[in-house]
Amino acid sequence: MTNSPSSASSPNNALLAPFTPPYDEIELRVRYSETDRMGVAHNRVYLDWFEMGRTEFCRRKGLSYREIEEREVFLVVAEAFCRYRRPLRYDDRFLIRTALRALSPRKATFVYELRTLDGTTLIAQGYTVHVAVNRSGAVSSMPPDVVGLIGRP
Repeated sequence: MTNSPSSASSPNNALLAPFTPPYDEIELRVRYSETDRMGVAHNRVYLDWFEMGRTEFCRRKGLSYREIEEREVFLVVAEAFCRYRRPLRYDDRFLIRTALRALSPRKATFVYELRTLDGTTLIAQGYTVHVAVNRSGAVSSMPPDVVGLIGRP
């Protein structure tokens, strides 16, 4: 038996492969309400930051989440994962890079990296898997124009 971190053999590693363009990037700053008493960003907010990256990714592709939902399609989170590498503290500025790793009419997988402003240091990385459902919650397909816009380079 080897002495290696549990993350070394994680099945999530395939989704966490290094980013290469194209990806979308936004800059954020850690707000006071996102930190604990020691001023460190709480682990729960990383998924919120992923959501911010994802919604901007779609918006910059020409389709806001609101417009997707107006087509009677809802992208629900079926799986989420985050690997924390370095802490963020109150008032730190950082980048969120978001890319689409896989897309089909019924499912989309987004991957994320949080990096320092200069892009050199990895802070966290993760992914979310989304399943398309209709208003009643049944799995459905995204309209072809939605798939086309989200999936375009």
